[in-house]
Parts: sequence; C-alpha cells; structure tokens
Amino acid sequence: MGQKVRPTGFRIGIMEDWRSRWYASKQEFGNLLIEDQKIRQYIKNKYQYAGIPKIEIERTRDHVVVHLHTARPGIIIGKKGQEVDRLKDDLEELTGFELGKQCAGVSDYEVVDAVEERATLFEV
Repeated sequence: MGQKVRPTGFRIGIMEDWRSRWYASKQEFGNLLIEDQKIRQYIKNKYQYAGIPKIEIERTRDHVVVHLHTARPGIIIGKKGQEVDRLKDDLEELTGFELGKQCAGVSDYEVVDAVEERATLFEV
C-alpha cells in the first residue's frame, strides 16, 4: 500500500504559501493558533455568502493583517466601507490587536470549488 500525502501539505512552499504567517514561542503558540481559528470561523460564519475560499493571517508583535480572498468583495466592503470597518472593529475586539485589512477579489478558477461546495451545502 502506498503512503498517502495530503495535497495541501505537499504543495506548501512550492505552489502555495502558508495560510498563517507568524512566529511564536512555545508558550504563545497554542493561544495564537486558537485565535487564528476563531478569526477564520468568525469570518466564515458572518460572510458565508461572500464566496471566501482562502483567509490568510499575518502577525507581527503589535499587528494582525487578515487577507480575505473573496468572489464578492462588495458584500465584505459594504456601502462606503462601513461593513469592512465593522469587521475590523469586531476582529480587534476578538483578538485584542490592532488590525490591518486587505480584501482582494480573486479570479473565477480559484473560487469555483468554494462556491460550488457552499451551494451544494445549502441545497441539502
């Protein structure tokens, strides 16, 4: 029997980048990992119709930058940027760090899987 390798782990560093980019000591690592999971879960629950296939998180000592790759940036940005400011405030409250924000639209081929998966989930 062959050894199975997870495709995401196999491609990291060659074709893809890490989804979280930061360094931490052993004492802080677990807390920051849980915090990253809370950020991702919050964004996925709040913007489940925005077609978000990838959320990248970068950290420095004082800042957290969240990169949202989305098929529908208008849902996240909102009217005159109000929704993105509300998201920033909510995530700052959740993490306790100053937050930088970046929202990027992505091409169709990157979103197809995430949107189709979400659509089939709502059909069931």
